[in-house]
Amino acid sequence: MDVVIKDALVADGTGEPLSRHDVGISDGRIADVGDPGSLTGGRTIDAAGLVLAPGFIDMHSHSDLQLLANPDHPAKITQGVTTEVLGQDGLSYAPVDDAVLEALRQQLAGWNDDPAGFDWNWRSVGEYLDRLDRGIAVNAAYLVPQGTVRMLAVGFDDRPATDAEMNRMKELVATGLAEGAMGMSSGLTYTPGMYAGTSELVELCRVVGEGGGFYSPHHRSYGKGALEAFAEMIDVSRQSGCPLHLAHATMNFSVNKGKAPDLLKLLDDALDDGCDISLDTYPYLPGATYLSALLPSWATEGGLEPTLARLSDVDTRERIRVAIEESGSDGAHGVPIDWDAIEINGVRNDHNAHLVGHSVAASAIKANVTPANLYFDTLLDEKLGTSCLMHVGHEENVQAIMRHRTHTGGSDGLLVGARPHPRAWGTFPRYLARYVRELGVLDLAECVAHLTGRAARRLRLADRGLVRAGYAADLVLFDPEAVTDTATFDDPRQAAAGITHVFVNGVAALDEGTPTGALAGHSLRNPRRAR
Repeated sequence: MDVVIKDALVADGTGEPLSRHDVGISDGRIADVGDPGSLTGGRTIDAAGLVLAPGFIDMHSHSDLQLLANPDHPAKITQGVTTEVLGQDGLSYAPVDDAVLEALRQQLAGWNDDPAGFDWNWRSVGEYLDRLDRGIAVNAAYLVPQGTVRMLAVGFDDRPATDAEMNRMKELVATGLAEGAMGMSSGLTYTPGMYAGTSELVELCRVVGEGGGFYSPHHRSYGKGALEAFAEMIDVSRQSGCPLHLAHATMNFSVNKGKAPDLLKLLDDALDDGCDISLDTYPYLPGATYLSALLPSWATEGGLEPTLARLSDVDTRERIRVAIEESGSDGAHGVPIDWDAIEINGVRNDHNAHLVGHSVAASAIKANVTPANLYFDTLLDEKLGTSCLMHVGHEENVQAIMRHRTHTGGSDGLLVGARPHPRAWGTFPRYLARYVRELGVLDLAECVAHLTGRAARRLRLADRGLVRAGYAADLVLFDPEAVTDTATFDDPRQAAAGITHVFVNGVAALDEGTPTGALAGHSLRNPRRAR
């Protein structure tokens, strides 16, 4: 065998108790799982006292550009991630035409940056997946982004799609699945995806289900209307017959403190009724997005230039302020904004760097302006390309949801900006350190199953997510007493501690704690794609 990992405590991804084994790797596959001392190979790694698990699967990732711009991808490799799911929240870069690509580069700069000199040499989903196959550190799956599809067929108008536009969207989704996408995502608090009604989503999800995919929505509210928004997504799944995976399924903002049991009952009732539902969460309280996402949907209709024009008009600014601060805009989940809870963590212009790491409220006091005016002026100056943290979560909700029988892990990690959310570098070791070792919310074998085997089943990956002979050798080796996240909000780009080795398709991507720069990952495509 090429490599033998000897005498490891194997958490095999099923949730069964850990047991000691030798695990052999050959030709990118797990060749054998044997008794301790039974296997020999060209290289031997002594794993006594260490846990060997399937590589972690990040079910909600925003590495769409950075995985290409920086393919060695240390943020994920150093925390044991070997597969991530891209194309999230209804907004990504395939399928596109030239005009839609330009609009997305502006809209998503706060999430993904807009790298200078970057080669945008794809337009279709298949071409994007081919670009990933040139060489990346981890494996990557892709979801067709419903908001992007709506841009192509309808534009940025807040109105129902015509029959012709509906047919065009269905065609785009079907083509994306045929080219390899695993399903479809939505961002129903982001324009223009949020303009789609329930019936439109049902029609698209019928196409997704027929193409062997699943639907992963960022639904319409994680705040005031959270339970109703979750219920709408379950209804979409029921009507369409499409499997449902709820993205970052949190219950945030003050209105939802202690309400996780209400969500879990809603899910359990649907599951018991035969619905196919799963979810992912990240193990942190704050969320993150681009700063302009807080605007009401009507203020962003039409795209970048109309939005900037509204922000420049005194009367319209006041109307927007009332929506954000007093009524609660749909972009801000129906909850009036607490400017102390909104922290700017990434800007495009150097002269705005002083805003990073401070709340909008604190920066407004320093500038002797109102928080709303600082917010509007920053969006104008940055052309909306600013990111923020939202300190709106509740620990009891986080813990209750991660115990759910369909739970998986997703970082929702943004990799750009001066101070990105530490979840981009710390999500998976944080599960193992805080919620397994320190708090005992999950036991180790159960937690590994959440982060590996359970996620692989949702993605229909028949040969990943378990430590089993014949499976792809996506593996992570870690010290269960030392593994921990070191990334913080003040210093977020910090590699995990206690993870010694990571293998992607049998190739060492992390060796004795050091990234190797190997690019052994590739796209993972819908098993029912066109051949």
